[in-house]
Amino acid sequence: MATSGLNTSYIFGIAFISALGGYLFGFDFAVISGALPFLRTNFGLTAWWEGFLTGSLALGCMVGCVLAGNLADRYGRKPGLMVAALIFALSSIGMALSGTLSVFIAMRFFAGIGVGMASTLSPLYIAEISPAEVRGRNVSINQLTIVIGILVTNLVNYSLADSGPDAWRWMFGLGAVPSLGFLVGVFWLPESPRWLVQTGRVGEGETILRRIGGESFVQQTVTAINRSMEGSHKPSLQMLWEKSVRPAVFVGMGLAVLQQLCGINVVFNYTSTIFETVGANLDRQLFETVAIGAVNLVFTLVAMWQVDKLGRKPLMLIGTLGLAVLYVVIATLLKTGASSGLLSVFVLLAISVYATSLAPITWVLISEIFPNRVRGLALSVAVLALWGSYFVLVFTFPILAEWLGTYGPFWLYALICLLGFWFVRRNVYETKGRTLEELEGTFVGH
Repeated sequence: MATSGLNTSYIFGIAFISALGGYLFGFDFAVISGALPFLRTNFGLTAWWEGFLTGSLALGCMVGCVLAGNLADRYGRKPGLMVAALIFALSSIGMALSGTLSVFIAMRFFAGIGVGMASTLSPLYIAEISPAEVRGRNVSINQLTIVIGILVTNLVNYSLADSGPDAWRWMFGLGAVPSLGFLVGVFWLPESPRWLVQTGRVGEGETILRRIGGESFVQQTVTAINRSMEGSHKPSLQMLWEKSVRPAVFVGMGLAVLQQLCGINVVFNYTSTIFETVGANLDRQLFETVAIGAVNLVFTLVAMWQVDKLGRKPLMLIGTLGLAVLYVVIATLLKTGASSGLLSVFVLLAISVYATSLAPITWVLISEIFPNRVRGLALSVAVLALWGSYFVLVFTFPILAEWLGTYGPFWLYALICLLGFWFVRRNVYETKGRTLEELEGTFVGH
């Protein structure tokens, strides 16, 4: 036990295992960047099909979010995580064995279902098992595993690049390894104690809470959960539009959309396209994906260090404003044909800003701000908005780049970030150090 009475090693252990769902997200998010040069040749992709192939993951994620919310509230958080891992393992093998473009897209869509479920359930589960004083750090572990997945996948892609025209099959097929590891880990996890208490299995919930924080923590938490559930009913979409819930749903969906339409994910997914514009060869393009993954990892650790100190809102404000400025510089460098080295500096600066702000903090906030009685459903709706926005972003980038030049979309992303700064400043309240039950009053009262 820690001096505060919390069993920190146990809390961290179960949070980390749950967060391995983020690794699957990071894998499928990054693998496409290294595989695209091969897929363009193998399938003869046009700009439209390149965007649709890349975005098909997001369409599956949207389905996964819908399934996750229903599964989470009806059967618990743990079964949903297990289903997500199994879907991901099967789809990774399916993508590797695809013989036609239609089969590949179908398998990538299927993979998206697993990623969508994991991206909803992992932060939800972590938020519900974490005491207030470590919740921000613990939910940020989910983002940490995402960026580890991105970095490891980029390294694997780089090492496989010279193995022939079928290198992309190995890139996708290796995704079965972490997904099976995640499946094994989830067997060890306890169910969310908050979900157990809410569904009447109070004794089981108390047993898990006792392992997390001791007897006083059990009594305080169960009392707060029961108080938050007074007069509540089975979660439904109609409940999300109630006056007491609607403000939190509005803020959660707005943050989710902002995290994607801010534009940084075109850098992750279309690294080769962006650096090809300034004359970088394939080896340099894939090297840039590794550099991006490494910087992303380092600054995600910075975010985890600061999220429960500096707070959520200041980091989000710094991120939106910083990205707006950096996008203007990146657009100018691409338009003037600057060297790949100079472009790399500002791209990596943009990645570092995003990794300390919008990337992890969005997940922390949307796991915190919804009332207990609808958290699973509301979070799935927010993540649904996130994946819908991701599809719009990655589908439109190749088309916009063809019409406007590669630099053109970055002017648009800069404007979106400025609007995001205004949105965060006006609508987001600080949440650090407060219990999930205390936060209900903050956003309900807004």
